[in-house]
Amino acid sequence: MDAVSARAGGPGAETDDVRPVDAPQQVGAFFERMAFGRVHVRIIAALFIAFVIESWEQLALVYISDDLGAAFHVDSGRIGWALSAVALGMIPGALVWGPVSDRVGRRGVCVWSLASYGVAAMLTAFAPNFAVLMAGRVLSGLALAGVYTMTFPYFLELMPTRLRGKAAVYLSIGWPIGVLAAVGATQALHGLGWRVVVIASGLACLWVLAIRAWVPESPYWLVAQGRHDDARRVLLRLGAQVPAGTTFAHSEHEEKAGKPLELFRGGLARITVLMLVLNFAFNWGYWGLQTWLPTLLQEKGLSMSSSLGFVALSALFMIPGYVSASLLTARFGRKKIFLSYVAAAAVAGVAFAYSGTLTELYIANFALAFFSLGAWGVWNTWNGEFYPTALRGTGYSWATAAQLAATTFAPSVVGFLLARATGFSSTVLFITAFLVVTLLVAMPLPETEGRELD
Repeated sequence: MDAVSARAGGPGAETDDVRPVDAPQQVGAFFERMAFGRVHVRIIAALFIAFVIESWEQLALVYISDDLGAAFHVDSGRIGWALSAVALGMIPGALVWGPVSDRVGRRGVCVWSLASYGVAAMLTAFAPNFAVLMAGRVLSGLALAGVYTMTFPYFLELMPTRLRGKAAVYLSIGWPIGVLAAVGATQALHGLGWRVVVIASGLACLWVLAIRAWVPESPYWLVAQGRHDDARRVLLRLGAQVPAGTTFAHSEHEEKAGKPLELFRGGLARITVLMLVLNFAFNWGYWGLQTWLPTLLQEKGLSMSSSLGFVALSALFMIPGYVSASLLTARFGRKKIFLSYVAAAAVAGVAFAYSGTLTELYIANFALAFFSLGAWGVWNTWNGEFYPTALRGTGYSWATAAQLAATTFAPSVVGFLLARATGFSSTVLFITAFLVVTLLVAMPLPETEGRELD
């Protein structure tokens, strides 16, 4: 039995009768036959909660925006900027943290990012005026961008190949869980003021202890750094059988590690341009609606309390969207399921725009939540598989920056439209148009289902 064909044993499994292999081995080959075990469950738990925290941070203040406006005596336009401030800080943060992860490792970036975010969030809670609040939110975004950018590529580099797509889609369920947590906590803490909600956000940084304990460094990254013994130890921990003295084949891209310009050279240039446009358009199509959904629903006659209940129910419908996408992507591939779900989400968006009754409003929005978030689950996986290990963090950081650009500007643009009394239907149709752009841009992208990571 050689190192490539060896079936996985328990974590740390190593036997004396496994013969060393002289020829360098591809690290991805060990993931092809790796069994799913308890160590993977702990990795999923650690990074799942990290994603919940990311969702919480971006949405918690959305649901107490009225309290924020009253505290600082600002209008909806300035509130929109406050809601976007974290995303604004995350744009340069992502562009820094991503290349850093390709050079110093995935694990260190996640740990230091989440820890520094907690410090920044706690300081923001004591902002004496709106300007300081904005500065604190931007700093929080700069800090949080590291773990936000690396959660999925890091996760992909630790999962068995055959389960990589399905597991990553399930990891995406952390987003609606974060939405539900934000809705529940903000309602429970609303009477105590926005500062208490921000303090609760800062305390989430304690989860960094779980990441340190449960999540090892990526063996793909370790091999790219020439750290073969460390990579072997991690693979053993993940359940693979790796003979003593095994060396791994170096990637031909290792000299390009963490260099953003490499994303725009050769065959990667076309993928990068399409990927950037898609991330911007797709996130605008989602975020432009979510940040103002309670306000838009109030235009339809719902109270703030009813609107938040509507948001919570929408989040629940996201979960079966993720599950269905997870089950289908392994059978039909990333691309077919993503295109189908985005198309269905666009149709649901048009139906939502023209809903004449409360029942129609509910059905259309729940369909929109189901299909758009199912598509996000697939995209979070697909988007992380376009680049080699040496550029995966850098590529994902540019993808994240494009998403965050939409997250930054969409709330303000939609707020401007609402201030100009554009109306419910016209505003929702404007947002939905970005889903159509997403569909068109995704068509030329390559399928990656079942492919080994490079």
